[in-house]
Formats: sequence, C-alpha cells, structure tokens
Amino acid sequence: MPEFERIYNQYFKDVYSFVLLLSRNEKIAEEITQETFFKALKNIEKFNGKCKLNVWLCQIAKNTYFTYLNKQKRFDTDNIPEVSVSSVEEIILNKEENFRIHKVLRHLEEPYKEVFTLRVYGELSFKQISELFERTESWARVTFHRAKRKIQDLLKEE
Repeated sequence: MPEFERIYNQYFKDVYSFVLLLSRNEKIAEEITQETFFKALKNIEKFNGKCKLNVWLCQIAKNTYFTYLNKQKRFDTDNIPEVSVSSVEEIILNKEENFRIHKVLRHLEEPYKEVFTLRVYGELSFKQISELFERTESWARVTFHRAKRKIQDLLKEE
C-alpha cells in the first residue's frame, strides 16, 4: 500500500489536469480522478509495464470519463452541453465531428497539424511535445492553441 500511496502522490496532479482538460469542470475532474485511482488500485496487477505508469493512469481516466459521459447521456440528455465549433475538445467526443476534424487536419500546415495530433490523439503533455520538437513548453502550448483556432476556422468554413 505505501507503494500505491507514492504513485497516487506522484501522479494525482497529472491525472487531474488531464481530466480537467477533458471535462472543463473541477468537480467532475476530482470525481473522475478519484475513481481512476480506485480502479488502478483494484487492477494494479494488470499493469504490465509496456507503457509509462502515467499513460496507463490517463487511459483509465479517459475511459472512466467517457463512461461517465455515456451515463449522463442516458439519464439526462437535457444537461449535456451542445457540441459546438467553439470547443474542439467537445467535438472530439462526437464521432461524426471527430471525422470532420480529421478531414480538416489534412489541410492544416505543420507544425500545427502534428502538435494538435500529438496533444489530442496522442495524449502527450506539452512538456513531451516540447521535447520532441526541441522547443520550449510555452511554444508547444501556443502552437496547440493556434492549431485549435485554425481548426475552428476551417470547420466554420466547411
């Protein structure tokens, strides 16, 4: 148990930040993060070490969040926010809209295309992206946000 406590303390902030990025809701992010670590504790023997521990935890968090969204959709369709072009992350949750993003991504120039893909689909942190490009973390953040803006503009034109 002390080992899992170390894991919890080391990765809580990363997992919470990831879920907060997905949900944009602090309360939901806290709940999903807690549930993620509960699931991880129950299934720690299934962690095979083929990926980094934080990647495994974020995958659990992502699946837990999507399960949460599906339950919300079934029980209360009035409280689900409408998917709009103004929020790229929400669009990704919708498969049809996700396909539209993939179509627009083909027309996006580099490095915007790659940074966006690494961040959203590759689930890499800004720090990891900055290391790949041998740039600063700030550069990775700015490039990602510019890519989102360009995608939003292209989707509006469509």
